[in-house]
Amino acid sequence: MASALWRREDGVTYRDLNKNGKLDPYEDPRLPVEARIEDLLGRMTLEEKAGMLFHTGLGMNPDGTLQEGDGTFGRASTTELVTQKLLNHFNVWAVADPRPMAEWYNRLQALAEGTRLGIPVTISSDPRHSYSNNPAASLFAGRFSQWPEPIGLAAIGDDELVRAFGDIARQEYLAVGIRVALHPMSDLATEPRWARIAGTFGEDAHLAARLVAAYIRGFQGEHLGAHSVACMTKHFPGGGPQQDGEDPHFPYGREQVYPGNNFEYHLIPFEAAFEAGTAQIMPYYGMPVGLPLEEVGFGFNRDVIAGLLRQRYGFQGVVCTDWGLLTDHRMGDRVLPARAWGVEHLSLEDRVLKALDAGVDQFGGESCPEVVVQLVRSGRLPEERLDVSVRRLLRDKFRLGLFDNPFVDPEEAERVVGQEAFVRAGEAAQRRSIVLLTNGETSGGRMLPLREGLRLYVEGVDPQVASRYAQVVDTPEGADAAFIRLQAPHEHRDNLPLEAFFHAGDLSFPEPELRRILDLLRRVPTVVQIYLDRPAVIPEIARESAALLADFGASDEAVLDVAFGRHKPGGRLPFEMPSSMDAVRKQLPDVPCDSEDPLFPMGHGLTW
Repeated sequence: MASALWRREDGVTYRDLNKNGKLDPYEDPRLPVEARIEDLLGRMTLEEKAGMLFHTGLGMNPDGTLQEGDGTFGRASTTELVTQKLLNHFNVWAVADPRPMAEWYNRLQALAEGTRLGIPVTISSDPRHSYSNNPAASLFAGRFSQWPEPIGLAAIGDDELVRAFGDIARQEYLAVGIRVALHPMSDLATEPRWARIAGTFGEDAHLAARLVAAYIRGFQGEHLGAHSVACMTKHFPGGGPQQDGEDPHFPYGREQVYPGNNFEYHLIPFEAAFEAGTAQIMPYYGMPVGLPLEEVGFGFNRDVIAGLLRQRYGFQGVVCTDWGLLTDHRMGDRVLPARAWGVEHLSLEDRVLKALDAGVDQFGGESCPEVVVQLVRSGRLPEERLDVSVRRLLRDKFRLGLFDNPFVDPEEAERVVGQEAFVRAGEAAQRRSIVLLTNGETSGGRMLPLREGLRLYVEGVDPQVASRYAQVVDTPEGADAAFIRLQAPHEHRDNLPLEAFFHAGDLSFPEPELRRILDLLRRVPTVVQIYLDRPAVIPEIARESAALLADFGASDEAVLDVAFGRHKPGGRLPFEMPSSMDAVRKQLPDVPCDSEDPLFPMGHGLTW
């Protein structure tokens, strides 16, 4: 899309963003970034500065047109957010096909061009490249290449593969205008009940550190530039050691605890992220308990942000809060409370002040710049404090090249996103990540690999896919073997918005389901493939199955390729698997690999 603001002066092509007919310093691509920042900052109104401090969600219509209102969630229209609230950082939600997504992005940038100073929009995204059996999650991925979850990349443990993944994802993001990755997660899977383990690189801080660094370099390159996607590494200073494994998205999970005195261990992956040059950092919701830190959520915690992050580590990039720290969010007829843990009693204005005092630059999932404006006008917040954060936010926009040309080519988006080479790379990684946990003896040798063409009973697998490998039969009684896919167990919860998406609670199958599974295993030799978004407690299944495989996001084709010997299993467990829930409850949530008599240790994995 061509900008309507292109001009040429003194041999320089530039965009006349403020529409005054001349080349101003912030518009001049020849000048150093710092000079451009100071010129633009000096032109900005209080309202424009306040708008920079908010980073909220934004939808799109499937045809690539701007979404003007969302009655379900009660959010403002795109035009209102950009032209009235003056926001220019947005987290994109659901995706369209590549071409309409690119067209939507260009329309959004054209809308931003029309504002007084023409400050370009920055689009961010949560991870979109993981394969999932969940149809909703698969729709979220859209046409992007599909890889195992990060925990699956940890099962492979190959730094170069992770860097290559980051580079491929970077190219796909760039093609549709996404310039900030709200990832990677540098958290550690030391509490097996925690609902977000799939997004981590496992339990070993040193493995996670290597992979986090490779991930960031894949997205950003060695230096942030016009072909980079900036990484917002999360969740500082390390989510994972949650009280009883509950997640601080919800009031009952707000406490983060360190009974093993292992706080420093959780910083190791972040130290690698800093060395790799991560552009941005997101603190977690959790509220530290039992540490020499103020007992308030990390996004409000001066000890953690101003002290640990800014002073100890010298981090000078953008700090953006996790989503929804300030205000309650209505979703349909239900309300998700603000994650203002430890400061629930404070007013909205005081929450804003406390976070800014802690060292935060930007509020994720919020869109209330008028509160900041009023705080400045009332004398409670110096405008100079805004300038500190606005400089950081503008710096990333300039370094990413957004001021010089933010537009994308819809035809290029169509060509790049989901191209064959990228898809093949993701599919190959899915196969490499699969872990062979057990492989029992049969009269003819080991159970795996299965013999192609045998009579096979399947559950949780598309029979049409399975028919490419075997004769699919309708009952276990008519089968030579069975192949079933399971999801790691969890407690179903749906009292609060989003709660159903968090697989939390007990790690063992409830008795009726376990009994049904074991009955099948005893009727016919059965290969069990289990998706481990958390370390499942499955001693009975491990004992009774003829073979046991684990995946971390893989298609039916990927898992059957391994089961039938078309691809050798090579993954290694990125966490240990406990032998009982009693052992889980005895673990220290901040300490790795401390389960009593684990069913499988971290690093376990067989092959043939």
